[in-house]
Amino acid sequence: MPSVSVPADPVDDDPVAVTAAASQPLRPQPAPEAEEERNERTFFRARLLRKIRHFVGDNGPLAVMFSVVFVNLVGFGIVVPLMPFFAQSLSAAPFASTEPWMVTLMFATYSLGQFFAEPFCGRLSDRIGRKPILLITTALSMAFYVCLALTQNIWLAIVLRFFSGLASGNISTIQGYVSDVSKTEQRTARLGLIGAAFSLGFVVGPVIGGLLSNEAAAARPFELPLFVAAAMSATAAVGVLLFVKESRQRTATAQVQPNLIKTAIEGFRTPAIRNVIIASLGYMAAFAGLEATFAMWTRVRYNWHAVNVGTIFLFIGATAAVMQTVIMRPLVRRWGEAKVLAAGLFFFGLSFVLQSLNHMSWLITPIVMMGTMGQAVIFVSICAIISHATPPDRQGAMLGLNMSTGAVARVTGPVVAGFLFSAVGPEAPLWMGALLTMPAALLALKVGRLQKR
Repeated sequence: MPSVSVPADPVDDDPVAVTAAASQPLRPQPAPEAEEERNERTFFRARLLRKIRHFVGDNGPLAVMFSVVFVNLVGFGIVVPLMPFFAQSLSAAPFASTEPWMVTLMFATYSLGQFFAEPFCGRLSDRIGRKPILLITTALSMAFYVCLALTQNIWLAIVLRFFSGLASGNISTIQGYVSDVSKTEQRTARLGLIGAAFSLGFVVGPVIGGLLSNEAAAARPFELPLFVAAAMSATAAVGVLLFVKESRQRTATAQVQPNLIKTAIEGFRTPAIRNVIIASLGYMAAFAGLEATFAMWTRVRYNWHAVNVGTIFLFIGATAAVMQTVIMRPLVRRWGEAKVLAAGLFFFGLSFVLQSLNHMSWLITPIVMMGTMGQAVIFVSICAIISHATPPDRQGAMLGLNMSTGAVARVTGPVVAGFLFSAVGPEAPLWMGALLTMPAALLALKVGRLQKR
């Protein structure tokens, strides 16, 4: 049998290597207690990393959407307080000067655009996805802000405001996105966070708009803030393109078609949705009338300017953000969405009454903050009630229906408020707001009784 030669260990053959190996100290073995402590630290570190990954996975899409909404609303907020002053700086030929009804018409046409866009975008996002709708609408908003900054005629500005309203019809898509990435028990809280992004946008935007406006300039006193608003919309569009992940799968075209009448019939067959939408109509008409006439009211009553109006939005946004992020969730857990909605409508209506009776400028801000405490819970409560009462594949459509019916109120509210401002007096729109919100509060209580059945 042939022998197999085994190579010798080089260390055994080399005396120097043997001496070096023998001279190396042995590594000390860790004590059992130290090894156990190290294993425990590794275990808890791994648990922490898993929790962080789960948190990012659960809330990452919401954080991205929060940022996009905030940036976009900063741009929108820049325009809101200066729009009445901007309208009055434009040529109104053949009229000698800009009338109050022209100013409120700029608000009304914007909402008319939203009326057509919201249900279409909501239902279309149910079919083709949320991201394409968000990308297109934010990009178009940028373009229309630029055009508005360059116009010098109020009639062209009114037309541009209509197309801006079409481009802003993405609120129901945003709400649908949040519903897509949220569990049922998370929906109210997460919608509240998106509402806080709206509010924070109104903290920053109006202040920027007021500070950047230059009413003393002979030409284009509001060009700079409008260009900044365009830049903010462009930033939001880039954010959607790069960071927003699609939350819905594409579905067949035949399954859904944007049809407002069918959606309205379907929604009004559900008593809870019907009552909450009617309540939303009253609230939105009151809010839109206030929004369109507030700056003119402060100018007539207290000789305020764009910077004064912009500053008061800082308190509005801060109050709304605190309500939606800190206070609303405990209120909803304790009382439910319907009762919180009714209380919000009541306090919002009460602020109209108090403001109409007030004749001291330093009380404007506290009264506005009290009204904001009620207003902050209204929008989110309405969206939550509709979401709970609607199947997941129909939420975008029903939320779009709510936004469209609200847009009807945002069209009629400024028109009626502008007429009352001119024909009756500066206080008339405030009383209109009170008369619309109080019955809406009673309807909200009725929604709560329907939900208990």
